[in-house]
Amino acid sequence: MNAILKEAIAAKDDSQRTLTVAVAGNPNAGKTTLFNALTGLRHKVANYPGVTIERKEGWWRIEPNSPPVRVIDLPGLYSLEATSIDETIARNVLLGHEAKTPRPDVVIVAIDATNLVRNLYLLTQLIENGCRTVVALTMVDLTKRNGVHIDIHRLQELLQVSVVPVITRRGEGLDHLARAVLQLSKDIPLNASAAPTFSRRTDWLSQLSPADTNQKYESASHWQTRLINRYRWIENVVNECVLEKSEAKAQTTRRIDALVTHRLAGPVILFLIMTFVFQAIFSWANGPMNLIDQLFNSLGYTARAYFPAGLLTDLIVSGVIPGVGGVVMFLPQIILLFLFITLLEDSGYMARAAFMMDRLMRGVGLHGKAFVPLLSSFACAVPGIMATRTIENPKDRVATIMIAPFMSCSARLPVYTLMIAAFFSGQNVGGFISLGALIILGMYLLGVAFAIGVAWILKHTLLKAPSPPFVMELPPYRLPNARNVLHSLLERVGVFLKRAGTVILAISILLWALVAFPRTPKTPSNAQSVQVEKSYAGKAGRLIEPAISPLGFDWKIGVGLISSFAARETVISTLGIVYNVGDSDEDQSQSLIEAMRNAKRPDGSRVWTPLVALSLMVFFVLACQCMSTVAVVRRETNSWRWPLFMIGYMLVLAYVSSLVTYQGGKLMGFS
Repeated sequence: MNAILKEAIAAKDDSQRTLTVAVAGNPNAGKTTLFNALTGLRHKVANYPGVTIERKEGWWRIEPNSPPVRVIDLPGLYSLEATSIDETIARNVLLGHEAKTPRPDVVIVAIDATNLVRNLYLLTQLIENGCRTVVALTMVDLTKRNGVHIDIHRLQELLQVSVVPVITRRGEGLDHLARAVLQLSKDIPLNASAAPTFSRRTDWLSQLSPADTNQKYESASHWQTRLINRYRWIENVVNECVLEKSEAKAQTTRRIDALVTHRLAGPVILFLIMTFVFQAIFSWANGPMNLIDQLFNSLGYTARAYFPAGLLTDLIVSGVIPGVGGVVMFLPQIILLFLFITLLEDSGYMARAAFMMDRLMRGVGLHGKAFVPLLSSFACAVPGIMATRTIENPKDRVATIMIAPFMSCSARLPVYTLMIAAFFSGQNVGGFISLGALIILGMYLLGVAFAIGVAWILKHTLLKAPSPPFVMELPPYRLPNARNVLHSLLERVGVFLKRAGTVILAISILLWALVAFPRTPKTPSNAQSVQVEKSYAGKAGRLIEPAISPLGFDWKIGVGLISSFAARETVISTLGIVYNVGDSDEDQSQSLIEAMRNAKRPDGSRVWTPLVALSLMVFFVLACQCMSTVAVVRRETNSWRWPLFMIGYMLVLAYVSSLVTYQGGKLMGFS
């Protein structure tokens, strides 16, 4: 009786305990897409302890009445012989060596059906190390379109694990995958600290030909022999399971690649794509941006009308609303930028761009893998710098980190747009391309050009080292997954809005206080200008004005430069506050663009001109105006030497380039 009771209690406890499932696989195997399909939006993003490597965890409801399963999305890895930080993290989690992360009860291995040989290598290692595995065979729809037919049942027999074909964008196969995971987890012991030995563990060498089986494990110090034997076995499996293959689709892919990766045509195509992207960002977003601007202006008028006069009303109307609204107004452009980046990534084109850019990267001494972190830096330098952990050579990694901030991130985009809207709007080149789109493209190319030059200098001086060969997989062309695109947009837009609601809000309040205090006596005419000039912010701007006046900047712009170190886009908030803080009796305030156009110097000349706007854009392209970037460089390099070096040399380059732009423009008669 006692034995029966104990079994019942153990069964109840085992059924109620939380299972941990890891999703592992090679890069570009559909691993993250599968994770998103299993967890939906029910997941959180954090970092592994001690390292800035993103970890995603979510909850998967396998059965309606069963407890949710904890799902971990691991960084991509090709094998358990880790060569980079993120691969090491993934390996340690899979083998139970990662602190504060339990070893998974079950590992779902995402295997790309279009590239079985490379993907099966990791699977064989996981099974040999005692991991309970279920194969999620992804991209089976592509194999069918390419004329490839895989015998799933035979593949299961040879691998001795469950193989479930899935099409994640349509949700096909997920129920079968859930049943396979549940079945495999039923015999897991209660409170097991590590996955038990796989009961049907396969001795891969014993399944090779008799000549190969003479190579016993006693000679395993000969890792080359074991590597060759493992791949030979995998190729035999693939040859036995792949029943038919048509070369028509493969030939089409090769013909497309021959064009888009051509030495001459490839860069032209890339340039045309980028021109279209920036033209779309600049033109398509105008309507929504104007609506958001009008919304915040109306909000300010309403607050002024219904709130009693005083400091609190001034804070809301002249600090919070213009500060946050001035940044949120550029949300449509941020959405379009992220949309195009996601579409290009999902379609497979970005990998071709990386392959093409390897020639340029290698010319300046950088590793081809540096392209992906630099590309990520166009969205934000922080994840771009974190992505350099895939670069094995430490000197190549530091060199990439040092130039990543040159890539014009999304925080710079509002600065460019404000300057263009104020001084270059309504002008076209060739009758159909807006001048603003070309200027934005020019700013991006300017950052890339300086990054190339600095990389060449660093790789031939402080960080001199030969670059290893670059090997990169070219994923198949495919239509972007609408669910992935939407999920990526929501995630990135959420980060932007969170930043606007926290960092930008806090800085806006602080800047308003610095502009509003100390209070000066009111005068009937110039109360606003006197208050701003005599404030703490005004004094700081006056302090640096002699240094920045050769660049065409006055002390108000100087206040914006100081505040933008916290976050680049806060220069918009700062200018909005500096030009709009006034008496609480004021019925309405000028728009920022109008205020900039009408701003005058003491001698009556205009503060802002197209040349000044261009000089400021050049400064923002090259200066390291981001506290978050400095912090992540400090963490990734584990030293203050490199972040301080980065701040210093980028500030010098920004100052000199802006000086040349402004003074050279004046000499050419553009003042």
